[in-house]
Amino acid sequence: RQEDVANQLNVTRQTIIAVENDKYNPSLELAMKLARLLNTAVEELFQLEE
Repeated sequence: RQEDVANQLNVTRQTIIAVENDKYNPSLELAMKLARLLNTAVEELFQLEE
């Protein structure tokens, strides 16, 4: 759940929603914490647009 993820990362649920909807670019620290929580690589979560 978004609320559970938000609590584990010490951010708001709205932040998680914004990240999911490409409305917010998280800090490097938050991106790394999210990737670790989801057991994946940052590159798998976020794609660099060219």
